[in-house]
Amino acid sequence: MTDVKNFGKVAVVCGGFSSEREVSLNSGKAVLEALLSKGVDAHHFDPKETDISKLREFDRVFNVLHGTFGEDGSLQGVLDGFGVPYTGCGVLASAIAMDKFRNRLIWQGLNLPNVPYVVLHDDTDFDAVEREFGLPLFAKPAAEGSSVGVMMIENAGDLAKAYPTLKQYHGEILAEKAITGGEYACAILGDEALPSIRIIPKGKFYDYEAKYLRDDTTYQCPSDLTAEQEQEMHAIAKRAFAAVDGKGWARVDFLKDENGKLYLLELNTVPGMTDHSLVPMAAKVKGVEFADLCLKILAQTL
Repeated sequence: MTDVKNFGKVAVVCGGFSSEREVSLNSGKAVLEALLSKGVDAHHFDPKETDISKLREFDRVFNVLHGTFGEDGSLQGVLDGFGVPYTGCGVLASAIAMDKFRNRLIWQGLNLPNVPYVVLHDDTDFDAVEREFGLPLFAKPAAEGSSVGVMMIENAGDLAKAYPTLKQYHGEILAEKAITGGEYACAILGDEALPSIRIIPKGKFYDYEAKYLRDDTTYQCPSDLTAEQEQEMHAIAKRAFAAVDGKGWARVDFLKDENGKLYLLELNTVPGMTDHSLVPMAAKVKGVEFADLCLKILAQTL
């Protein structure tokens, strides 16, 4: 067992300026309490309140700064420059995973199964996209997390109406075919894939509200996958993570169609660590309690 004194002074970085600020603060609070309960010299650090240069005063960083700056390689680059070790992926993997479009280009190059999608532009024939994918379909910004900006397009002509709203967000705008056989998450901790989780929202899809605000979303862990499907998901998740040079921990999200085929949806390199979050849920099924999970993640920085 790692001696917690070896961690030194730890900054739990959370909050920040992104659209995921509140979720990040909640993650940070949970992680900070967990580390303190284990005797770690851990401290809250919000870049919105404290100059980022103050991170030089810490021995390592537990990063739960979701979204822009914390999850896109920016914070990772700063910490690399400071010579301060941090949890999770480095600059390259973080930047790629935050951009769902470019992440998928890499996965496509490796023949990994992607949700069918197109990139929308000002001159896109939106009606043709609706005909190609059928309705409903989904439209989303490529560089936001926590389902921020995701829209379900149910009626003919609504994609064109939604497009101007989506342009306010980061990155390209994607339209995706609706894959309706189930939504799943597969957490990765080091070299291990944790048990998959099936997510069953009460609403039409797993949106921001279902993730963080509602208490009626159902999570099945272990999920309803067969042993063979579970093994396949673990293998795909590991390949998808390795493809972007991922390290440490992450959550890979999947969709399954009515025939049981799995499709990669996205990769989260700074997953949520709140009471609604999926990585702690999967770890608990493996017998790892939340505080011990936090220690395991932090130990990857040694």
